[in-house]
Amino acid sequence: MIFGRKPTPPSAEHASRLIGLGAYLPPRKVSNADLASRLDTTDEWIRTRIGIAERHVADPATATSDLAVEAGLRAMNSAKVRHVDAVVLATSTPDHHVPGTAPLVAHRLGLRQVPAFDIGAGCSGFVYATTVAAGLIHAGSAITVLVIGAEKMSAVIDPADRSTAPIFGDGAGAVVLTTGRADEPGVLGPAAWGSDGDHADAIHIPDGGSRRPSHTTGDPQKRYVHIKGSEVFRHAVRRITAVTHESATAAGWLVQDIDRLIIHQANARISAAVANKLGLPPERVPSNIAHVGNTSAASIPLLLSHCASGGQLEAGQRVLVTSFGAGFTWAATTLVWPVGLQALA
Repeated sequence: MIFGRKPTPPSAEHASRLIGLGAYLPPRKVSNADLASRLDTTDEWIRTRIGIAERHVADPATATSDLAVEAGLRAMNSAKVRHVDAVVLATSTPDHHVPGTAPLVAHRLGLRQVPAFDIGAGCSGFVYATTVAAGLIHAGSAITVLVIGAEKMSAVIDPADRSTAPIFGDGAGAVVLTTGRADEPGVLGPAAWGSDGDHADAIHIPDGGSRRPSHTTGDPQKRYVHIKGSEVFRHAVRRITAVTHESATAAGWLVQDIDRLIIHQANARISAAVANKLGLPPERVPSNIAHVGNTSAASIPLLLSHCASGGQLEAGQRVLVTSFGAGFTWAATTLVWPVGLQALA
């Protein structure tokens, strides 16, 4: 077992139920051909190595908060709510170091004076954020929480870097959680999550923080994301497989019981390797990476929205959501897909 403590099932009184789902992608698409025209790469190489054909890229005037507001509004409309008690935003690309981006998002959504805060857990950020939101509901501190994953990865990627530029895209996805009974469809199961800071430099931006303030260095390349690809791949497959097993066990499921495995869309080969290790057929492991790329903390809610809109998620299906990201961090949770949930994208 990876984790130090067994996941705790939600209580009957304060379980967290999914009632709203929304997504937003900026309109501009960048194809592999667009990248190949300026990078030493080809469409075939990107498709084969990563599984991506195109990605959405926000214009320079658009910030992460703009993407988050659009996705949050769609999720609230999906849930048919005008107010929530808290906003939790997962992002690695905040508008500013200070202040956090969530309070601005809440303000622009008309959510006056509600608690709002950011969570930075890389590509695991959204599942971390839903776990924190479920804790607020469990504690009775909130009845309804808006959880958003939003990223403008194009702001932190070197456009001339062949190793990172083809991978990432921009976008946002969001859910609304509210109080429910533990036996209801749509209720989140116990979370399995963890981290290993020994690998903190495997996915990182070297400069710009308190360790290496930007004004003390003169290398602009160190203000972009750097990735140790083979190390990330190896750990991602192992950790996602393990946390998926732990999450399924905590929910009282066998891995074979999973109808849909929603994996963070980092790399199509990672998802395929995990599915193979778990013994799940490809039709149970949906993907949208070919058209959106790796959108970091936005990846999971974007995939949920696209699957719901595309008929790949049906009422009564057992869904396991699993992720791995910078830090290293990892997280997973479960739910039975509810009746009548419509994603707005």
